[in-house]
Amino acid sequence: MATQKKSTLAIACGALLLLSSSATMAIEGNGLPIYPDGLESYMSGALPGPGVHLLMYGGAMRYNSVRDHSGDKIPVPGFKVDVAMVAPRVVWVTPQQIAGGQLAFHALFPLLTVKEQAMGLSKRRSGLGDIAFGPALGYHFSDAVHAVVGVDFVAPTGRYKKGEMANLGRNYWTIQPAAAFTYTQPSGINFDLKAMVDFNMRNSDTRTRTGHAIHADYALGYGFGNGWVAGVGGYAYQQFQKDSGPFAGDGKARSFGFGPTVRYANPNGWLFTAKWQQDFGVRSRPKGHQLLAKVAIPF
Repeated sequence: MATQKKSTLAIACGALLLLSSSATMAIEGNGLPIYPDGLESYMSGALPGPGVHLLMYGGAMRYNSVRDHSGDKIPVPGFKVDVAMVAPRVVWVTPQQIAGGQLAFHALFPLLTVKEQAMGLSKRRSGLGDIAFGPALGYHFSDAVHAVVGVDFVAPTGRYKKGEMANLGRNYWTIQPAAAFTYTQPSGINFDLKAMVDFNMRNSDTRTRTGHAIHADYALGYGFGNGWVAGVGGYAYQQFQKDSGPFAGDGKARSFGFGPTVRYANPNGWLFTAKWQQDFGVRSRPKGHQLLAKVAIPF
């Protein structure tokens, strides 16, 4: 009986410390944003031709420390979050033109495995995350210069339960205007930038709203004339509004990522990109590293 009481006390203390560390993070839940930072790389602003297209995203993300609002490490023994992702994205590019751009629609279905650990507690879940969908307009200014503007709606479709670890969703809607730019050429400089703004709704279960944020993915590389591009890439994330509600963090989340990138494209429309990035300059959220890949499959 004494052993059982001691075990229960240890779990309770661990849960209390985990919750107190979560209060320092400015993004509700495990402290990670609803959009995987750095998901896009080369060709993010180049909409394909009319038709239905399939893109497959994959990722392995590990976070092994928590940073406070000053960027200092918070001592949470055994803290680790591992996220594995496979996310098919269906893109329908219509022949319709609006304001000089090609009208397109897309939907992204993230399939996740999330494992969270801290203070001797551990939880692992797999399933559908929060689905993103929306319209976009694509512009082709030349063979080298392209752009896409649109707005995504992120729906709370992932499993969520208040107070539990390893939730697959955030339990709130997000409206995300986005704009992407691509400069590409077979030989020479290649550059991509995708900028997004997150307008987060309130989590009805916790009565907390994660603060709005602006973030961007980028890639800069050199084309070798044979379909291959190599260079660097990453992301930047900054909340511009503080959280509000009972579980609000004590600062505005910030993070940057940087690492090597590679791309291969062939004349038949197949595209592969990969990126490894390390987080730095992190505040009010977890810090780690990510490996991300994308494959475009023409029909």
